[in-house]
Amino acid sequence: MPKGYVIGQIDVTDPEAYKEYAAKVPATIAQFGGRYLVRGGKSECKEGSWLPRSVTLEFDSYEQAVAWYESDVYQAIVGIRQAASRGNLVIVEGHE
Repeated sequence: MPKGYVIGQIDVTDPEAYKEYAAKVPATIAQFGGRYLVRGGKSECKEGSWLPRSVTLEFDSYEQAVAWYESDVYQAIVGIRQAASRGNLVIVEGHE
């Protein structure tokens, strides 16, 4: 079964408010068996446009990634991120 990935591009517009989200989100990810592959760090855009912060999460399956995003525990904090940043987020199925 292919893994599931959550890929985000984020531009933090309110760093103080974003800290609350950043502190709370790891526990929600762990509850669904997910783990960080990328969480910030250096990046260099070679083509197109890219937002400053990249995040990639890995889950055991696409369905697990969707379940995490749609869960009550994550939905309780996603508004913090949305208010403190702008960005793009996709859930994709990995390749076997």
